[in-house]
Amino acid sequence: MALLVQKFGGTSVGSISKIQHVADKVISAREQGHDVVVVVSAMSGETNRLIDLAKEISTAPPPRELDVLVSTGEQVTIALLSMALTEKGHSARSYTGTQIGMLTDNVHGKARIRSINSERILSDIKRGCVVVVAGFQGVTGEGHITTLGRGGSDTSAVAVAAAINADECQIYTDVKGVYTTDPRIESKARLLKNITFEEMLEMASLGSKVLQIRAVEFAGKHNVPLRVLSTFEEGEGTLINYDEEGGMEQALISGIAFNRDEAQITITGVPDKPGIAFQILGPIAEANIEVDMIVQNVAGDETTDFTFTVHRNDYDCSLKILKKNAVELQAEDVSGDDTIVKVSMVGVGMRSHAGIASKMFEVLSKESINIRMISTSEIKISVIIDEKYLELAVRALHSAFNLEEPSPQNEENSLSET
Repeated sequence: MALLVQKFGGTSVGSISKIQHVADKVISAREQGHDVVVVVSAMSGETNRLIDLAKEISTAPPPRELDVLVSTGEQVTIALLSMALTEKGHSARSYTGTQIGMLTDNVHGKARIRSINSERILSDIKRGCVVVVAGFQGVTGEGHITTLGRGGSDTSAVAVAAAINADECQIYTDVKGVYTTDPRIESKARLLKNITFEEMLEMASLGSKVLQIRAVEFAGKHNVPLRVLSTFEEGEGTLINYDEEGGMEQALISGIAFNRDEAQITITGVPDKPGIAFQILGPIAEANIEVDMIVQNVAGDETTDFTFTVHRNDYDCSLKILKKNAVELQAEDVSGDDTIVKVSMVGVGMRSHAGIASKMFEVLSKESINIRMISTSEIKISVIIDEKYLELAVRALHSAFNLEEPSPQNEENSLSET
């Protein structure tokens, strides 16, 4: 049948009863004739517990030793799941990242995968074994344990799938798949059957928490079909691939993403001269702060106003840096606002249809929602608005573009009516 990699996150393996349930799902796939490799996270809350233990010893634990500690969470899960499968009559064998040769660089806490030795995995599959792999972890060429950063088990699963040339990598989680928007905001949000790598990458980068962005990047690079499913509810979930057959004629908009973790900073009245952008943003970059959207407005008096957004956690630090440099920059004022959000529409159909941006702006205008900043790409339109209008904006856009309707034709009609 098929060679599948199934990944189960912390909430899916959060207790013995849940691990038993995961074992039943794996067995179900086996009984359908599939070969299965399972990648698991630590039990829910376990990684945080281990980090807290480390902090009781040291306020700044050595990164190498912290990786050794937190990697044990996944080791517990792989052993328990393998035991559960064996008790249910199915041969299973567990492996740590080191044991399957998941080679990484030496950046502890956020290592990147270089290669995987697939020989052990493929050998066990041929013997009819279920292979259970610890996600989130790897090993350096010198034999030091590393971890891939939060959410790294998704990336582990995709890497394993690529290494063994799996037919599909299935990410099991606590949601049924990828929705047109967050169902907690819009009850009419629709579960998507398909979405492209490009769209999912944008959705992940814009605030969708369904998949880790690194995992989507890895899957796209190695052309590994991804499927997001629920551990606790039956269903086909959402398939993420290149959608070569759907092409440009699919829905105009696949989904609406939003990010609450935004803050805006404006520096006004600085001289309009070459290098001023670097003078403003250079110190921000040196503080390891990432800048998202940027807008520059040139006035008639040879001055300019410069506005940009950062993560809300970096707001106070960014504001402090610019206020410190205000005199050197000859700025009239430095101000900021950490009560903003970013709302984005994503869809590969934008490439072949005009008028989507104008319709988006019209919809927000009718709801009296002011747009502070705008950013666009081939398949994305993002706006910065006041945080208090987030839910209203999402619902209005979701309705205006008929995202609750599965037919692409309905969405084309919604655009042509304007």
